[in-house]
Order: sequence, then structure tokens, then C-alpha cells
Amino acid sequence: MTKHSFSFICLLTALGYTPSFAKEDKVSPTLVEVRKIWDKAPHNAFTDLVRFKDEWFCVFREGKGHVSPDGALRVIASKNGKDWRSTALLTSDNSDLRDAKINVTPDGRLMLSGAEAMHDRAKYSHQSLTWFSKDGRKWSKSHEVGDRDFWLWRTTWHKGKTYGFGYGTNRRNRSIRLYQSDNGSSFEVLVKNAFDKGHPNETSIVFLPDETALCLLRRDNLPNTAQLGRSKPPYLEWIWKDLGVRIGGPELIGLPDGRFVTAVRRYDGIVRTSLHWLDPEKATLTEFMKLPSGKDTSYAGLVWHEDMLWVSYYSSHEGKTSIYLAKVKFGN
Repeated sequence: MTKHSFSFICLLTALGYTPSFAKEDKVSPTLVEVRKIWDKAPHNAFTDLVRFKDEWFCVFREGKGHVSPDGALRVIASKNGKDWRSTALLTSDNSDLRDAKINVTPDGRLMLSGAEAMHDRAKYSHQSLTWFSKDGRKWSKSHEVGDRDFWLWRTTWHKGKTYGFGYGTNRRNRSIRLYQSDNGSSFEVLVKNAFDKGHPNETSIVFLPDETALCLLRRDNLPNTAQLGRSKPPYLEWIWKDLGVRIGGPELIGLPDGRFVTAVRRYDGIVRTSLHWLDPEKATLTEFMKLPSGKDTSYAGLVWHEDMLWVSYYSSHEGKTSIYLAKVKFGN
């Protein structure tokens, strides 16, 4: 099952099963294991994860620091989730490449996306990019996508199209706009301004069996509480509810039983990467697991595989900022 696939939920719905978003596990979710899978650069961060052709692929940014001009996107692969090797490094001479995201296109290719923070910002500061690969090793040239100075942060495929929000990166435009594409190499704007209160930015979208779209949205500045967006096809009108907590690096996934799990950075108390239940009807986030993490941390990738949730993330709680992989088991 891919990270945003709901085929099993559709089957349950067809059989008359109605998911209960609020129900709790009879057995609490269990952290099966956490392992450090990469730490070779001075700073390794901002991950995503996908299962493709019986291999794991994890992507992330590496550089000298959290923000540094030498940012590059590293791709690593593993057959078993334990032994990892580098398969590619995407670099730029004129920008800091940031926030790698990876998914599988409908025609069976890997699509990697990210954004370049330009060294010379006389004309613009950011440009979103996508690359494609059939094997995770040889990658296409980069494709400029979206609008300049709108960071297309993460996209989700649904019925042959991919959708994602881009957020304004300059002070003149603190809004998000919804993009759509049928190939991942060129995008059109569906909604020019979907939300503009506070400083909205990072997002994650999932689709329900009835084609309703849900979006988990980060906000910074004031107000800085996260938002939950909901829209029905053709996704031109969005309704937003305040979740009441500040988050960073949101990722959202639907489980086979119909519930939703998010991985985010929490800022209250000790900064950490943690997992939450999302109840779309009540618009609530309920934290149920704090992953081993701290300080500079978050930006998870989520994949459901072999009846477990696999979580890539980064953290500096052990000193060096490194990439980790966790496995979480859920009760019945």
C-alpha cells in the first residue's frame, strides 16, 4: 500500500464498513524499532520515504547546516530497511536544494520534488523542481514547476492527477495556492488563494473514498496554529478549521482501518517529532507517540507496509543531525 492509497478503505466502504476515526486501539501503538540509517554529511535532514519495486527509497537534503548554500538532495535505497546505500545525489551550482519529497507516478516512475533557494535573489528567491526516474538511480533533468516564489512543498496523486499547495515565500504574498498536474512536470493553478491568514506554508493532502480532499496545513508567525482543510471535487472551494496547536513538517496518511495518522514537529515543551491521530470530523490532533528526537528534528515520510507504519525522519537528539527510520505496530 502506497503512502496515500485508500483502495483498502474503498473496499471496506463498499462492504458497508464505516470507519470510526475516534476509536482507540485495544492495544496501544508500539514502537517496534528505531535505527539511524544515514549521517554521512555534516547536516542530514528533511526526509521522505517510498516503497518502489520491492525497495525502500529515502530522500533528504544534505549540507553543511540547516540552511547553507551547498544543499543537495540525496537518494538512498534499501531492500530490507536495514542496509542502505546511496543511489543518487542531485546538486545545483546556483542554489540550495531543499525539502525533498518522493512518490510514484501512475505510469510507474519515481517522482522527486523539491525547491531551490537561489544564491542570487535579484529576480526571485525560490523555484520548485521535479525529477523522474525508472529505477531511483538515473534521474532526469530538473523541471521547473509552479510559479516562482511559490514553494510547491508536497504533492499527492489521485485518479491520474497530482495535487499540491504552493506557499508564497516573500512578504508580499503570504498565501497558499493549489496546483494540479497530470504529468508532474508542468502544473496549473486551480485555486490562486486558498488560505492567507497568518503565514500558511507546509502541507500534506490525502483523499477519502468519496474523493473529498483533506489538507493538514502548517502556519508560522501569528496566529501560528495548524489548520485542517476540506474540499470536494473539483477542489475549488476549501473550508478550514483551526486545530489549535502549532506544528511543523506535516505528513498525513490514512490507515487501512480508515483512521488518519500524522507525523509533525511539536513545539510545546520539548521540541520533538511525534505521531498523532487526526480526527477530521472533530478537527483534533491527539498525540500518541513521541519518537526519539529533539532539537533540530521532524519532516517525516510515512508508508504503510507489512501491517506496520514505517516512518523516516531526522533529528539531532544524539548530537549530529541524522536520518532515522522507525517502525510502529498498531493493535487490532
